[in-house]
Amino acid sequence: MGFSGFCDLKLWKRIWAETTTEINLLAENWKYILGGLICQYIHGLAARGVHYFHRPGPILQDAGFFLLPELGQDKAYVSEFVFTFIFLSFILWTFHPFILKSKKIYTVLIWCRVFACLIACQILRVITFYSTQLPGPNYHCREGSKFATLPRPDNMLEVLLIVPRGVLFGCGDLIFSSHMIFSLVFVRTYYKYGTQRFLKQCAWLTVVIQSLLIIASRKHYTVDVVVAWYTVNLVVFFIDKKLPELPDRSGAAALLLPLSKDSKTKEGISHKLLNGHSGDSAADWRPRSQINGKILEDGNVVHVEDGINGV
Repeated sequence: MGFSGFCDLKLWKRIWAETTTEINLLAENWKYILGGLICQYIHGLAARGVHYFHRPGPILQDAGFFLLPELGQDKAYVSEFVFTFIFLSFILWTFHPFILKSKKIYTVLIWCRVFACLIACQILRVITFYSTQLPGPNYHCREGSKFATLPRPDNMLEVLLIVPRGVLFGCGDLIFSSHMIFSLVFVRTYYKYGTQRFLKQCAWLTVVIQSLLIIASRKHYTVDVVVAWYTVNLVVFFIDKKLPELPDRSGAAALLLPLSKDSKTKEGISHKLLNGHSGDSAADWRPRSQINGKILEDGNVVHVEDGINGV
C-alpha cells in the first residue's frame, strides 16, 4: 500500500469514527435537533402569514437610507451573496471534525446550541413584526409591485406550503432582520469555539459589511439591523449563561461524551481519569471534563472544571 493509500485509509477511519460518535450523540439529542428544524418551519410560516397583512405605503424616513448610497435593484444580490457565504462557511466549519485532526467541537452539540439561540431570537422577532406592520422598503414591497400584497389563500395547503418565491419576496417581517439573526448567531458561535483569531476578525468584519449592504439594498430599515445587533447578542449571551458548556476535545481531557448518566458510568470515568487514560475513538464512550469558558486561539482552554456535560 502506497503512502497516498495509507493516508486515505486513515482519513476514512477518522470519518467513520467521527460518524459513529455523532450518531450516538444524535441518538441522545435528536429531539433538540428536530425541534430546532420544526421551529425554523414555524418561523417561515409566521413570516409568510404577516405578508397577508402587509400594505405598501410611502417609505419611512431612515438615517441609513440618507447616509448610504442605494445599490439599486440590479445589485440586490450582493447582500444575499455575503449572507450565503457566511451561512455555508459556518455549516462547513461545524462539520470539520469529520475531516480534520484538530477536533474542537462536536457537530451535534454545536447545532443544539445554535438552534436554541435561533429559536429564542425568532420568537422575539415574530412577536415584534406581528405587533406593528411597517411598509416594506424593498423594491417588491413598494406600491405598484404585484408581490407587495398576497391574495387571500384558497385553501390551507397554500398557507402551509412555503415556496422559495415566498421566501425571496416576503414583505412585512421587518423588525428585526432574520439575515442578521443567522449571521450573528453563527459568528458568535465561531468566535467562542473557533480557533483561528484571524478568521474570527474577518467574520465580524463580514457581518458589519453585510449590515451595511442590507440597508444599502433597501431590504430593511436601519432600525431592523440595529435592533438585531443588540437583541441577538443579548439573547446569545444569556443562553450561553444558562446552558452547560461544551466539552473540549484536546489535551488530557480528550474523552468522549457519555451516553448515559448512571452512577456506574460516573464512577468508571473518575477511576480512568485518575489513572491518566484518555482517548478519542468511537468505541471509547466515557464522559470528559467539562469546560467553563471558550476555546482559545492556540488550542488551550481556560478554567477547567470536572463534571458531566450536557447540551
